[in-house]
Amino acid sequence: MQGFNMGRYYPPSTDTAPTFNQSSHPLGARARKISSGILTVRFELPFAVWCDTCKPAAIVGQGVRFNAEKKKVGNYYSTPVWSFRMKHTACGGWWEIRTDPKNAEYVVHAGARRREYGDVEKGEGEMAMLTEAERERRREDAFANLEGRVEGKQSERVGRERVEELLDASKVWEDPWTMNQKLRREFRGKRKAAEREDGIKEGIQEKFSLGLEIADEVEGDAARARLVEFGAHDGGDSEAERKPVFAIQRTNVNGAADEKSLSKTKKLKSEIHAEKTRNSLQQSLVGNTRASINPFLDKSKSSSAKVDLGILKRKR
Repeated sequence: MQGFNMGRYYPPSTDTAPTFNQSSHPLGARARKISSGILTVRFELPFAVWCDTCKPAAIVGQGVRFNAEKKKVGNYYSTPVWSFRMKHTACGGWWEIRTDPKNAEYVVHAGARRREYGDVEKGEGEMAMLTEAERERRREDAFANLEGRVEGKQSERVGRERVEELLDASKVWEDPWTMNQKLRREFRGKRKAAEREDGIKEGIQEKFSLGLEIADEVEGDAARARLVEFGAHDGGDSEAERKPVFAIQRTNVNGAADEKSLSKTKKLKSEIHAEKTRNSLQQSLVGNTRASINPFLDKSKSSSAKVDLGILKRKR
């Protein structure tokens, strides 16, 4: 859409010819420093760098983009050298990365340092080409030519072995559907076993009202539990019902404690015998009472039996 008065003809002799795009730059805010030769561009890191301003130093990966100030800082013969100055928003520090036309790469000029991956071993990367001097030496010297052939055969053998290893590794995923089916089948079995174990744990927590998380079963704990023996129990349910819930202090049957108390209190034998009888009766009553109200005993057998209180129904 054209603006107002943009499609009209103005003769050269007119004094009121309109002007366009003089109050702002066509690139907008990116060119606000164009008078200093600075243009804001979107710069992508060509390699990973360490920020020296961050404490401790932080690494920024390759491919991260920044708004950089592009400026010409020199020439290498007829090729300009460009400077890209950007701000690391995490710490507020400034970096400067420049082009290196001589080596055809980028270099970190200030504010950061390039990440080093170590020395490149021989044979890695691009293939090395023979120079003219090396070719001439191999033409004149037979041993040098033989050494070059041996090195070439050795590198060829290593490369062939590496390719075979890669082929063997790729054959594992030759049929992705089958491998996916196998992995899902194995995972499904483990998931069902885990759900079964979780159900057992939840049942134990609900049964005993445990608010703690139950740990997984360990084979060592199971082996130790099998070695524990609680001894033989000859009595039946009746003995368990008569046994009190809490431990009761029993008096000595031989009367050793009574003899000591007798020497102190100087009681008669008849009084001591009556006291023993009273204590034994009291313990029996307490034990039977606790057994009748014990909530942990099984009342399935006693619940079916009816208690005869000796009450007769009146005939009508």
